[in-house]
Parts: sequence; structure tokens; C-alpha cells
Amino acid sequence: MYIPAHFAADEAAVAELLAGIGAVDLVTATEQGPVATLLPMLFDRPAHLPHGRLRGHLARNNDQWRLPVLGQALAIVRGPDAYVSPSWYAAKAEHGRVVPTWNYVTAHVYGELVVHDDPVWTGALVRELTDRHEAGREHPWSVDDAPAAYVEGQLRAIVGVELVISRVEAKFKLSQNRSDADLRGVASGLDGAGQHAAAEAVRGVFRAGADG
Repeated sequence: MYIPAHFAADEAAVAELLAGIGAVDLVTATEQGPVATLLPMLFDRPAHLPHGRLRGHLARNNDQWRLPVLGQALAIVRGPDAYVSPSWYAAKAEHGRVVPTWNYVTAHVYGELVVHDDPVWTGALVRELTDRHEAGREHPWSVDDAPAAYVEGQLRAIVGVELVISRVEAKFKLSQNRSDADLRGVASGLDGAGQHAAAEAVRGVFRAGADG
């Protein structure tokens, strides 16, 4: 990934992005060409894995888990992203030398893909995924709410995958190369466009600057 110095993310920001991970694009290179699947995954860092891992599952009928991987697998993680209008920059009124751009937060996570064709492994993962995304709901759904025989059948239809992370390349492109006045204009403009998560990410640039 091309990462100019002013868009590089620090370790704490990357850890926060991975901790809040939702769905990712799992990409593998195979002899048949590149293969990609969007799937929810969980990040954790057990003691024996210094860079951590991502865990998820694929449908058994999805050939991606069967195809040998050439090199390492890649998971593309995305945070908020949004179009940035030049009209939001204070610099537009000053000299007019501004152009549109796109702000975004992303990480490319590389590592070895390990397949777990094991209903015990996938069952534990499904429970973790469910508990993670049901947390905070007034009436959270539990795997145990479904009939046991039905759950067993569903587990036979999926295969677990684990990405053992070797490295992470992250880019937080949030107008850090603009003036403070332009940053404020971008955050306000994004809020006005309903892109509140992207606006908050830009405000994080202010907070990081104040802390520094």
C-alpha cells in the first residue's frame, strides 16, 4: 500500500481499528487467479501470536477455502470513508487552488491462512461473533435460542478460517496534509453531509495534534 508519511497510522490507532473490526474482504491468490470474499471476522492477540489473528468462516460451498494460497492471504479492513468537497476548505476562498479528494481509513492485514474444518472450532467462533454483534441490544439473540439440531446442521455448512497475521499496513487519510482551518471545514462539511463517522475521524486528527 502506498502510505505517505502524513497518512501513516500509529500503533494505537491501528489496534483500535482492528479491535472494532466488522466485515473484511478476504483476498487470496490462487492458481486460478485472485479470489475474494467479504466476511465478518474477529481480531484477537493470543500470547503465542505476536501480531494477532483474524478469525471467521466461509460457506462450505465457497471454494476459496479449498484452493491452495499462493504466498500470503490478505484481509482488507475498512474504517469510515467519504468524499471531500473542495468547497469545505478555507483555502478555496483564499486562493482557489483546491481539488476534491476522498478521505478513508483502511488496513491491509497479511498472513498465513489456516483452515479449520471442525464444528467445535466453528461453533465457538459463531458464538463469539454472535455475542459481539448482539451486545448492547435490548433483547440479544443467542445461538442457544435456535434448536440444537438446526445449529448443528448450520455448522456443517461452514468452514472456519484463521489469518495468522505477519504484518499490517495501515493508512488513515484524513486531511492531515491540510491546514487547521481546512480540517475544521472538512469535519463540518462531513457532518453536514451526514458522514458523521468520517467527521469524527477527522476530528481525531485535531486531538492527536493537541496530545502531541
